Amino acid sequence: MKVLLLQNVTGQGKKGDIIEVNIGYARNFLIPKKLGIEATPSVLNEIKQKAAKDQRELEKEIALANDLVKKIQGETFIINVRCGQGKMYGSVTAMDVQKSMLEKGFEVDKRRIILKDTIKELGDYQAELKIMANISATINLHVQSDEK
Repeated sequence: MKVLLLQNVTGQGKKGDIIEVNIGYARNFLIPKKLGIEATPSVLNEIKQKAAKDQRELEKEIALANDLVKKIQGETFIINVRCGQGKMYGSVTAMDVQKSMLEKGFEVDKRRIILKDTIKELGDYQAELKIMANISATINLHVQSDEK
């Protein structure tokens, strides 16, 4: 009997797997404990449709990520920091970069911003923006004093 696993079952498979088991094992253990359901043609069709929908959503996300990379690649963001006697107070963090990006209209999670070095001096730097697993962009940072 073919069974679609609803949860991970040790020795049988992981959630979402379709496995072949004895009828007694399926009807007396897997199905009553809600570990699996019988893999009927309608259930298999639902799985295919869900997989196709997930694939379409992933393709949309990748397209949006690539558009963002095209817009943001090489963009320069100005970060104003407090200084005293030519030295910065503290360092530039991902949150500071995120605020600068918001000012230019780019809404990005601060955890996606990767600073290569600790920025403790005024000047020009680069940071990496990890948008998705294999999609990233390089942005330029210009750190300047906010004194007027």
